[in-house]
Amino acid sequence: MTASEHYLGYKRILVAGGAGFLGSHLCERLIKQGHEVFCLDNFHTGSRENIEDLLGNSKFHLIRHDIVLPYYLHVDEVFNLACPASPVHYGFDPIHTIKTSVSGTLNLLGLAKRVGAKLVQASTSEVYGDPLQHPQTEHYWGNVNSYGPRACYDEGKRCAESFIYAYREQHGVDARICRIFNTYGPRMHRNDGRVVSNFVVQALQGNPITVYGNGSQTRSFCYVDDLVDGLLAMMNCPDVIDHPINLGNPKEFTVIELAEMICDLTGSRSEILFKELPKDDPTRRRPDITVARSTLGWSPKTEVHDGLKRTIEYFDSILAQASQTRNVVGLDGRGLRSKHVLSAGGLPA
Repeated sequence: MTASEHYLGYKRILVAGGAGFLGSHLCERLIKQGHEVFCLDNFHTGSRENIEDLLGNSKFHLIRHDIVLPYYLHVDEVFNLACPASPVHYGFDPIHTIKTSVSGTLNLLGLAKRVGAKLVQASTSEVYGDPLQHPQTEHYWGNVNSYGPRACYDEGKRCAESFIYAYREQHGVDARICRIFNTYGPRMHRNDGRVVSNFVVQALQGNPITVYGNGSQTRSFCYVDDLVDGLLAMMNCPDVIDHPINLGNPKEFTVIELAEMICDLTGSRSEILFKELPKDDPTRRRPDITVARSTLGWSPKTEVHDGLKRTIEYFDSILAQASQTRNVVGLDGRGLRSKHVLSAGGLPA
């Protein structure tokens, strides 16, 4: 690193989970800012396609690695976004999900301690469980089931927060916690089971919209660009931040409202199909972002309608490409397929 690069704010930055939905957007932003980015990913849910446009950049380094195993690299900052975040993915291998949140976070904290790096931990609104407080503030301790199908993710993230507290108190590591609420946008996995991707794919395919429960449960949706702004604000804040901060959009929608909005934006005539609500699925979810506004000067800017339009355009393109591929190989025996051929399933997050 040259003296001029350091003066201009050039940094070496590790992004764990950098090939995932959120991580790839963060890597892209950091590269645009002129930093050197080390993207660690085991490709359990991440995708090479997400970071394809960055691979030719000399300041971007892709490293296939699982943070459950220790890794050493001299960097200035660490973003830990490594962990499956949808019920379909984190429930596929719950033991590894726990290890990623607990052992993985411990390994990155050890790295940050050794090299004096600042760390931002992507925690989750799931630490609040099925909340009895609404909206959820950072002081709320949560209503979480430690013995159930979602516990591998919820409790893993809670334990990771405990490690961060301990490393701050015992070793003075500057580690900061963002509790991220529902985030959506381009590069979401089309089969990740989260409610936005489910509904958009189903609407584009003309399939029934699967609503779990009666659809009265609520979520708050933050567009990915706004969330990346929040992560960067958290890392770059010059003040001492020794408490978790919520990042999310405080505008609340019922699942039915979201389904109707997506059908309207896609022009879909898909019917709504109601299914049984999964065990421990939260009934309400909405962040109180008072602390983010006052401490970070951050709040989301993208209206949900605008963000959904961009997300729909992304999925429409992805589905069309998949359809063309299937047409070429003639999987139906005639070389003919409908416009969209992928399936969607899973649980709302």
